[in-house]
Amino acid sequence: MSTVLSVRDLRVSFASEAGRVDAVRGVSFDLEAGKTLGIVGESGSGKSVTSLAIMGLLDENAKVTGSIVYDGQELIGKSDKQLSVIRGNGMSMVFQDPLTSLTPVFTVGDQLIEALTVHRSLSKKDAWDRAVELLTLVGITFPERRMKSFPHEFSGGMRQRVVIAIAMANNPKLIICDEPTTALDVTIQAQILDLIEKAQDETGAAVMMITHDMGVVARTADDVMVMYAGKPVEHAPARELFHRTRMPYSIGLLGAIPRVDKAEKEPLTPIKGNPPLLINLPDACPFADRCPIAMDACRAGEPELLPVSTGTGERHLAACIRSQEIEDGGLLGGLPVFPARVIPESDLTRTPREERPVTLEVKNLTKTFPLLKGAFLKRKVGEVQAIKGISFDVREGETMAIVGESGSGKTTTLLQIMDMVKQEDGDIVIAGTSVNELHSRKIERELRRDIQIVFQDPMGALDPRMTVADIIAEPMRAIGTPKAEVHRRVDELMDLVGLNPAHSDRFPQAFSGGQRQRIGIARALSTNPKIVVLDEPVSALDVSIQAGVINLLDELKVKLGLSYLFVAHDLSVVRHIADRVAVMYLGEFVEHGDVDDVFDNPQHPYTKALLSAIPVPDPDIERTRQRVVFDPETMSTKPATV
Repeated sequence: MSTVLSVRDLRVSFASEAGRVDAVRGVSFDLEAGKTLGIVGESGSGKSVTSLAIMGLLDENAKVTGSIVYDGQELIGKSDKQLSVIRGNGMSMVFQDPLTSLTPVFTVGDQLIEALTVHRSLSKKDAWDRAVELLTLVGITFPERRMKSFPHEFSGGMRQRVVIAIAMANNPKLIICDEPTTALDVTIQAQILDLIEKAQDETGAAVMMITHDMGVVARTADDVMVMYAGKPVEHAPARELFHRTRMPYSIGLLGAIPRVDKAEKEPLTPIKGNPPLLINLPDACPFADRCPIAMDACRAGEPELLPVSTGTGERHLAACIRSQEIEDGGLLGGLPVFPARVIPESDLTRTPREERPVTLEVKNLTKTFPLLKGAFLKRKVGEVQAIKGISFDVREGETMAIVGESGSGKTTTLLQIMDMVKQEDGDIVIAGTSVNELHSRKIERELRRDIQIVFQDPMGALDPRMTVADIIAEPMRAIGTPKAEVHRRVDELMDLVGLNPAHSDRFPQAFSGGQRQRIGIARALSTNPKIVVLDEPVSALDVSIQAGVINLLDELKVKLGLSYLFVAHDLSVVRHIADRVAVMYLGEFVEHGDVDDVFDNPQHPYTKALLSAIPVPDPDIERTRQRVVFDPETMSTKPATV
């Protein structure tokens, strides 16, 4: 196979007020035609900066050194004009957010034709025909009509299909995909990954797949490079890396992922702490402060990426001085590298469900939105039924999860419950009190203590002008808690969610994403609620940080006897945290029951399609699974085809 891309000792630094930021600190790899390299790591590990450096898309203040040889040409030192001949032609890129990748003021057809005609001398008709052919290829129906549509008229998945069509337009030799499925539903993600594989087959291109999802890597990659603090810390073929991991950071990443195919409720492996700031890094292993097997020698110098023998003969590199001691299965001397956590238990967890009190009961919940027409005098021309008469109950110490794709009505359900909306033919009963019987503001305010919410975006949910102490204290002050009690409780709650109470006078900006979500959880717990509503609470977090928040939620549920109503689109997280699950499709529950029953023996075709779309972080399982898709017309499943 011919080498399409050869990167040697790539270094990228940026000037900042705090000092020089060394975002990439010596990346080297080769990528052959038709092969896929998966690059994984947490936010700030240097994955995206590496890809932007290869494409020549970094800002002028970036200092890039080393060597990037694409198709025999050295790219470092080329001007923007010289690079623009290669970009979009021989090399193309699929970005994370398809909406910002497309220009909102031009039609999809114009943008596809531009990608073709900038690099080739095609007639208008030939360019139009090729653009229609590309849209057909990426699975967009009625392509001639869709050519005249604007990006805002497409769904997220369809926009990403258009971006892939533009990337394929000139039969590139290299396609770089930077988190191409992060913003998409799980079923759409599976289709987009199929499509990228199809694009690779059609063009014979090499693919660089940048992601933080190990399941995506298990499915697509031939080789995997794990990055940490701007450097590769492990590099091996996919099967080798997943089954014979030799770097503690990689072991931690794999242990932090909940698995949709495992029923055992084992605590996840969070990697404590946060990645280091890439300014004036000491000459030491950058992972040492977070590593459970670090020794004094780890801080004596930064380890090189060196070959490790695993007995398979495969080329395996790891940057760890103890990599030769680590055994298969993430063990060191027969014990796990990351110590196993104890599953919390209480009397409540041992009590059968039927004997526990009901904390939340929803009967025949409905919600319709009017369809209005007219610029000034709006008139009702119809209505959309967002929720169609759903019923469920949540018991003390239990987690009830609602899953489904975007637009299925999950968040609307939560908002109806949180708003305590009175129902005509149904009811919402919170801690034994019916919402329909609330006739005074005083009783409603008292009932609000029993139900609190944790939002998806931890930064958007916290007021940046308030200190953490004020944020956590706000609900308590609203219900008239004495001042001395508020101070004591703020410290107690910060300690409970794993934050240092001494940091309570800081503002939210001073905390990482995972810590901000812990602040949101502490605020929700401040009124001693019986039910906590969680709206996608971990979807915005890195995988290792996510594991810590999931473990925290598990511990708090047992310690405080909380009930959770949990909404998520990541079914792996749901399998791990939930006791019961309801699958929602177009405003109604199509399947509802015990989490293991639903996951191990799904009955509804929509549930089967959802479960088959979730990537499993094991290349052997992931590459032999038969994926199915849901056909709403026949209400059945069919084998997935691109």
